[in-house]
This record gives sequence, C-alpha cells and structure tokens, in this order.
Amino acid sequence: MDQTDPTQGLIFDIKRFAVHDGPGIRTTVFCKGCPLRCAWCHNPEAISPKPQLILYSERCIACGACLEKCPSGAHKMEPSGKRVYHRDQCTLCGACVRVCYAGALVIQGREVTVEDVMAEVRQDAAFYETSGGGVTLSGGEPLVQVDFAIRLLQQCKREGFHTAMDTCGYADWNTIETILPYVDLFLYDLKHMDSQKHREWTGGANDRILDNLQRLSRSGVPIEIRMPIIPMINDTRELIESAAEFLSSLENITAVRLLPYHRLAGSKYERLGMDNTMPQVTPPTQDRMDEIAASIRAYGLEVV
Repeated sequence: MDQTDPTQGLIFDIKRFAVHDGPGIRTTVFCKGCPLRCAWCHNPEAISPKPQLILYSERCIACGACLEKCPSGAHKMEPSGKRVYHRDQCTLCGACVRVCYAGALVIQGREVTVEDVMAEVRQDAAFYETSGGGVTLSGGEPLVQVDFAIRLLQQCKREGFHTAMDTCGYADWNTIETILPYVDLFLYDLKHMDSQKHREWTGGANDRILDNLQRLSRSGVPIEIRMPIIPMINDTRELIESAAEFLSSLENITAVRLLPYHRLAGSKYERLGMDNTMPQVTPPTQDRMDEIAASIRAYGLEVV
C-alpha cells in the first residue's frame, strides 16, 4: 500500500446489511490497524496495520501444494507428519493461497481504493434510503488511516450517504477534528474508567480518550457510546456508576450500547499465530446485563 496516497487504504472486511453499526441497514468497512491491544479483542485480525496470513488448520487436507509453491520455505512438513507454518519466513507473496484447494490459507488484509469501496457501497443505496442507513467505518481503528478515511467519508457525503465512525478515541484531537465535518454519528468506545487499569488491559491510558470524548460531545455531532462489559475487569458497581456519571455530564450522547463479553474469537488468535489474550472469565448473564443497564439508566441515559 502506498502510504502517501490518501485514496488507498488497507481493510480486512466489508460487511453488507449490518444492523448494529448505526441506524438502519448499513455497509460497514473494517479498516486494519489499531493503536490499542485490548485483551478481549474479538477482531485480532484488525490489530496489525499489515496484511496477515490466516491458517485454518482444520481445513487443511495435507495435499502439499503450499509446500511446493512457497518460495521462502515457510510451509513445511515434519517427519512426524505434522504441518508447520513459519511466519517469520513468510513474505506474504500469496503463492500458497492461490493453490490452496481447501481454503485453509487466507490473506487477511487487502489494499483498496476509495472507488473500490464505493463500488460496493453503491449496491445498497436503495436500502440506505428506505431504512435510514448508510456507511460505517470500523476496524481496528479507522483513525490509524485517517487520510483514507477522510477521502472515503467525503465521497459518501457527496453521494448523500449517512456516515458513522466506530472509534476507540485513542488519537490526537487534531486528527479527530479533521474528520469531524464528514461524520454524522460517532460510535465511541468507553472501555474502563480507571486510567491505570485501562493501560493494563488495553495498552494505553484513557486520559486522551476521555478528553477527546468531552471535546467531541461539545461539537454537536451525535455520539453512541459502546461499552464492553468484561466480568471482573470493568463491571463493578463503582466503575459502572463512574462511567454513567461521566457520560451524564456530556452533551449529544444518544445512547449507551452495552456489549457483553464473549469468548467466540479465541480460535482467531491461533489461526493468526498470536497469543490468545482473551480473559478467562465467564460471560455476563442476562440478569447481570439488566442490572448494569438499570444502573446506567438511573443517570438519565438511554441504554441499548
């Protein structure tokens, strides 16, 4: 990818007919790269700002085609019959992917232009119009590729599409300010109110995130708060009430969407050759989610 070309970006998915990423029926564009390393991340393929090879071991039929085609010897078969993939030797040339008949090898992350994305977006224009939907930029973190994000959002606005951005808010305010004129709705993450614990669990302190949220709330753009609920990490009564008190002091907060923790993404880490950092905790029950929702509503906030 040409990092100097603002019309080019790196994405890992485009999800059509999305209904949880803003109002109406939407097309969600997932950008690659994120400044945080949340332990509970359910999209680990979004963290790296570079393409990655995913190995679905359960699909492998041991045909040996990848071993023959790999120019760097990254794919090998041990005498024991065990198939081994050496990521440190891989150049991501894609030769193995092209000959993998079983679909066991997939490169996650593809370079696209603004027009590439818009060609897919336009296919659902009628659904946006009838449902009040539009286009959402997610990730990863879209602000990592801010120039590409701006160009894409600008084109969406030219064509009359509602725009939303899902962000962790971990960026310079100047970066957020540059993209502000092209976003109709922010989906803003609020992960932990304790700065030290936030750093421990995400790799970054929350001071910048909270400050940016305060500034953003004064801009007049609607904001939906996204709160992951991770048992034993950020779900204590004190932390929930602290978050609710903080949010109730802000303007233009349309709703707080609670996202219960799940462990369904665990296998993704293995396929990417990454350490599985998912917390070994039990997902919250519906009763517990209802309790948290009630605590937040007590501060006059709408909860989804």
